[in-house]
Amino acid sequence: MPQHRNPDEQLVLLLDDQERMAALNRDGPALEKLWSDEFILNAPNNQVVVGKGAVLETFVRAGIINFSTFERQIELVRADGAFVIVMGLETVQPVSSAPSAGLVAGQVIRRRFTNIWRNESGTWRLFVRHANVIAGY
Repeated sequence: MPQHRNPDEQLVLLLDDQERMAALNRDGPALEKLWSDEFILNAPNNQVVVGKGAVLETFVRAGIINFSTFERQIELVRADGAFVIVMGLETVQPVSSAPSAGLVAGQVIRRRFTNIWRNESGTWRLFVRHANVIAGY
């Protein structure tokens, strides 16, 4: 049965996939456009990082986000005023090991995620993200 989505949900789903591809390609300029200046990340390594620049430095430029595959299965999308929430399952396979983040090169990792997008003066930006590894999956 097809799901009927409102225009904000449809747009944010497209942006969410662009964000996934930008992370896969380690495309810093694209992530800068998609992430809010006030971006907050609760990362799979149990670290909370506040601010777009800090997240870019801590995870993208440091090489922790470096995947050969990155897929998302969307399970819920809900618009609520200035926010759209996207939840589901994502699967990543790191290119290189990042012990501080619990990543082992070549090991498939499954994690639950929640992305909260916020409308900032007519432009949707990823505002809050939480991802946690599913132990023993």
